[in-house]
Amino acid sequence: MNHRPEDLVTLFNRLFRETRRTELVRGGEEPEYLPASSAGDYARVVFAHGYFASALHEISHWCIAGAHRRTLPDYGYWYCPDGRTSDQQREFEKVEVKPQALEWLFAVACRSRFHISVDNLEGGGAIDEDGFHGRVFRQACYYLENGLPERAGQFLEALREFYGTDDADFRCWHQQNIHLAANARGQAHYSIRDNEAYDAIT
Repeated sequence: MNHRPEDLVTLFNRLFRETRRTELVRGGEEPEYLPASSAGDYARVVFAHGYFASALHEISHWCIAGAHRRTLPDYGYWYCPDGRTSDQQREFEKVEVKPQALEWLFAVACRSRFHISVDNLEGGGAIDEDGFHGRVFRQACYYLENGLPERAGQFLEALREFYGTDDADFRCWHQQNIHLAANARGQAHYSIRDNEAYDAIT
């Protein structure tokens, strides 16, 4: 299947450009979120290099950010780049569970490949990559069972319609990855609790 970022731009902007005054745009080296600079302007979700996967990832972050955070550049978070300390990486992994869970579901809907990202090659990698992968999977399962955030649900449905995916695709995904649930050691509660570090302000 041909996965064109232009299709994601069309789907996202059709859904949210007027209803949420937000548009998805192709960027350069770094992804970023830019709130509207003036009344009547559009906020911009910028994905890197025109990559399909980058677009899905940035859309996922936007789908989780609360109303206040969407008024702030990059949702008000300071991004600590590759080379993070253990404490910084632990916080990164905590914050990334929900957006990567959504990104994975979006990828399933597109029939595209999803890669878990710990994004710390120069800092020693993940604190617990298997555990992180498992928590992302459990969060994705929780979303499917209990409902996605509103904007994420709307975008998922648009992807499913465009790419022709159905419940059978998600059942297959679940069966292929069910072993990951065992990796989320002691994290059964995680899917139910809000991630205060990411979206405490709505």
